[in-house]
Amino acid sequence: MTLHAIEARGLTKSFGGVLAVDSLDLTVESGEVVGFLGPNGAGKTTTLRLLLGLLRPSSGEATILGKRCGSSFARQHVGYVAGDVALWPQLTGRETLSLLASLHGSNDDAYRDQLIERFELDPDKRIRAYSKGNRQKVAIIAALATRADVLLLDEPTSGLDPLMERAFREAVAETQERGQAVLLSSHMLSEVEQLCARVAMIRAGRLVTVADVSELRARVDMEFEVIGEVGDLSHVLGVTSVEALDDGVRVHVSGPPGPLLVALSRWPVRSLRTREASLEEIFLSFYDQTTSPDP
Repeated sequence: MTLHAIEARGLTKSFGGVLAVDSLDLTVESGEVVGFLGPNGAGKTTTLRLLLGLLRPSSGEATILGKRCGSSFARQHVGYVAGDVALWPQLTGRETLSLLASLHGSNDDAYRDQLIERFELDPDKRIRAYSKGNRQKVAIIAALATRADVLLLDEPTSGLDPLMERAFREAVAETQERGQAVLLSSHMLSEVEQLCARVAMIRAGRLVTVADVSELRARVDMEFEVIGEVGDLSHVLGVTSVEALDDGVRVHVSGPPGPLLVALSRWPVRSLRTREASLEEIFLSFYDQTTSPDP
């Protein structure tokens, strides 16, 4: 039997008459970073709180390394970063990191010190003097320093500047090399695209899809810019549109591009450029295909 780092089966949570998470099935393996995408109100944060054991499911179940979420074992093996961090204003950054480490029960002090330097945090200032970005750094450092087997990250880079976002991405890549599992909820699709090979998209509490980014790209139109003289391509299998350019055409193809390439081989094409869909375009494409309102 395979032991998943994170596993949710039929995970459901209702608040009164609002179904926030609806029969969610999801697995994340050790050494994997999975992006968790969805608009506001889609159920991302509720799902993460269920995985943390902060909420009880209405039905279904979720486990961390085979143990029920919220159990003492699961809590010891999970690190968490919230998108809106609330800390103790009278404590310094260093005191806060020490307190969070004691609450978790495990901490790599040497790695914590490396992270303080990497994220350019002044640990001797009081939390009340920190900007939102610096408070976010404290939460990120605290979670990473636990060396937890599972990291649940809910909009972790909110408030960080581009340099610190890069430091964060480097740190997450290191967790993957160590075999840790990461579930990353983010509105920054460029961040997810760089870190994740697989994404889960949620809308109105239900998963729209769980797939490799490369697989998702294959479901969305590819764009070809053809320079040179070509004939009528509108009837080629898979071609969805053809736009005239000054010295060629721009062609959109749904599905395998083979038939288009065969057709182009018959013409004196001087240049051919292709562009894969970005994760943002994929994201918008999937949500355009659904009409369910957010809860």
